[in-house]
Amino acid sequence: MNTAKLVGIILIAAGAIGLVYGSFSYTKDTQAVKLGPLELTVKEKETVNVPVWAGVGAIVVGAALLVMGGKKG
Repeated sequence: MNTAKLVGIILIAAGAIGLVYGSFSYTKDTQAVKLGPLELTVKEKETVNVPVWAGVGAIVVGAALLVMGGKKG
């Protein structure tokens, strides 16, 4: 299996996951106050929305790589 086909499969999988879930979230630690030996940190939850066009675009590009990846020019 060549590199183009492998990247195509990864793009199709990532696009499908993006369409199914629609968003993902992560937790970010930020330092709010540092006063001598005392330190206060805050955990912030961030959410990133994955646009539908990005998921569909990844699937289309991945399919194109699968189809065109096997052809030698």
